[in-house]
Amino acid sequence: MTTGSSSTSSSSNTGRPATAGGAISTFKGQDRALHAGRLGTGGLLLSVLAATAPLMVVAGVMPTTFAVMGIVGQPLLFVILGVVLVLFSVGYAEMSRHVHNAGAFYAYVARGLGGTAGAGAAAVALVAYSALQFGIYGIFGFEVSGLFATYADVEVAWWIPALIAVLAVGALSWLKIDVNARVLGVLLVVEVALVVIFDIAAVADPAKEGLSLHAFNPDTLTGAGVGTALCFCIAAFTGFEQAPVYAEETSRPHILVPRVMFLAIGFVAVFFALSSWALTVAAGPSGIVGAAQKQSAGLLFFLTESRLGGTFTDVLHVLFVTGMFAALLSFHNVVARYAFAMGREGLLPSAFGRTTGTSGAPGTGSLLQTGVSAIVLIAFAVTDDKPTGDPTAPVLHLFTWAGNVGALGVILLMAAASLSVIVFFARRGAARAQAWRLATSAIAAVALLVIAGYTVKDFDVLVGAGPDSALSWLLPALIAAALVVGLVQGLVLRSRKPEAHARIGLGNEAFQLDKAAESTS
Repeated sequence: MTTGSSSTSSSSNTGRPATAGGAISTFKGQDRALHAGRLGTGGLLLSVLAATAPLMVVAGVMPTTFAVMGIVGQPLLFVILGVVLVLFSVGYAEMSRHVHNAGAFYAYVARGLGGTAGAGAAAVALVAYSALQFGIYGIFGFEVSGLFATYADVEVAWWIPALIAVLAVGALSWLKIDVNARVLGVLLVVEVALVVIFDIAAVADPAKEGLSLHAFNPDTLTGAGVGTALCFCIAAFTGFEQAPVYAEETSRPHILVPRVMFLAIGFVAVFFALSSWALTVAAGPSGIVGAAQKQSAGLLFFLTESRLGGTFTDVLHVLFVTGMFAALLSFHNVVARYAFAMGREGLLPSAFGRTTGTSGAPGTGSLLQTGVSAIVLIAFAVTDDKPTGDPTAPVLHLFTWAGNVGALGVILLMAAASLSVIVFFARRGAARAQAWRLATSAIAAVALLVIAGYTVKDFDVLVGAGPDSALSWLLPALIAAALVVGLVQGLVLRSRKPEAHARIGLGNEAFQLDKAAESTS
């Protein structure tokens, strides 16, 4: 725990009272607090950017969007989505100055729309972020299996490296969060550097159409595939909104969290817009769709090999895998902290609301996520009767099904958070002072709900199922089911344990409630 002046600062920023000697006290005791002062701007920024998995987006999401949707203007889509998410973050960042809670989304919803709505958001967040991690485990296992087959001529079933990754991620998550940030930082910087090298090479050696800016022409965003392309592209931004999850582990959350969110959105929007444009330059605007349909997920490596050689492409393949590992660790840390916050506030058993040893990590929440991940992977492995190293149906299903379920959940959580911002400040009589922030939140909420509508409408395309497939409604129904379960839990708590219901979203501030109750009695 931090002591001295840093503890005083932490106390004033998070609602934790400082006790004699500088220790931090919470309503459940010291083991119910995440350790403050562990992350600065750099560590927090690297932790959230790692979840965006830049190389996985450039090598996987972008070619898929070009090929399936036939939308040449993907770079412009990233710019548009960047603007929408900046509008979302104006209110979201202001909310982060008032609420410092590892529960992030659900804490904001609870403070704006009430504890029952917060319980619903908590269940959705737990399912959505877990699903995103499960999906990456599937593609991670398949890609590592492919590396062994290509470079070592050894056949390894996809689920073996996937399960090893589960154990490795689980072990790393028990370390101090600043140690995790260093691991994520190294992996992230290297993969970003390689993509930048490709971007430069593409600009230096463009296709026959030269340095065309056609991909930024609004005319390229026409046709039936634009809505679905928005769904693909917004999933690439997932990660920036995780900054408030680490608020309790920073020394100045009211400053660092908003700063990191805007830095993350700005970086992701510019980086992805330029990288997708570089792909159109390398293949030519008129040829990018055809090349993506022919090469599929191998598009980036195909374009790289002709410009930078086989050795660089081999390194890119390896870093493609390490980038996915960084994203796995980032999502795992987020889910563990959501579980911690929920355990601390009575939405999960109290055992999940404890930190572990000197690292201050939410160990029980981490164990939960490790166990559930292993169960999901084993379930998919049991259904896998294909040869090792093949793009088996279970792997493709795990990645596409879980990834899109998670993305839908996060989009809906952002829309709910935008609405919560409006209600939060309006109820406190600050609507006039925060008018422009409330306006941007309203615009963002409408835009996000439109994207969510397209996501549900085109879910069969997103997961590669037929238009009459039951998956087109069964998979989105998982998010709806999580919401219903959470809302029911919230209603039960309000009826049977009103004190616990009143604490939803308060985090360490609940200490003040107990303290006031004790003084009264």
